[in-house]
Parts: sequence; C-alpha cells; structure tokens
Amino acid sequence: MRNALVLAIALLLSVPAVAAAPTQDQKDEFYRVCMGIADNDTLCACKAEAAMTLIDERFMGVVIASMKGGTPADSDFVAYNTYVAKSNQVCKPDY
Repeated sequence: MRNALVLAIALLLSVPAVAAAPTQDQKDEFYRVCMGIADNDTLCACKAEAAMTLIDERFMGVVIASMKGGTPADSDFVAYNTYVAKSNQVCKPDY
C-alpha cells in the first residue's frame, strides 16, 4: 500500500511543466464551494491556496466538480485521492 502511495505521489508530481496553473477564478470558486460544504474559513483558505501549487488548471476543474458531488473519471481517481491526501497533510488542523 505504501509503495502505491509513493508511486501515486510521484505520478502527481510529474505533471508536465506545460500544464497551466489553476486560475484565480478557479481558486475563488474552490473557496466558495468549500465554504458551502465546510463553513470553515481557515480550512477552505488553506485548501484553496494549496490547490494552486498541488494541481494544474484542468485538475482543479476535476476537484471542484468532485466537491460539488461529481465523481472523478477512472483515469483521474488515483491522482484525485493523492491530491486529497496531500492537501489534508498540508492543511491539517493544529490540535
């Protein structure tokens, strides 16, 4: 299981350099959708900021659609789970 996670992270981090970064409009939409789900400014601001460096523009659309109740395509599922794990690690609450 650990090897699969390491491989998934490596694949996610190997996104081609030509991939466009998420847009400010996407970041704003991410934050709005997150607040509709979590109503937690600190968490949603952190997750929106983290998404700007963890994923590209296309994948931000996948994440936002998933937050709205959609399901990632089979070809995006491993990368989606990896993104969720990484963003949770980056934005973990201080207990």
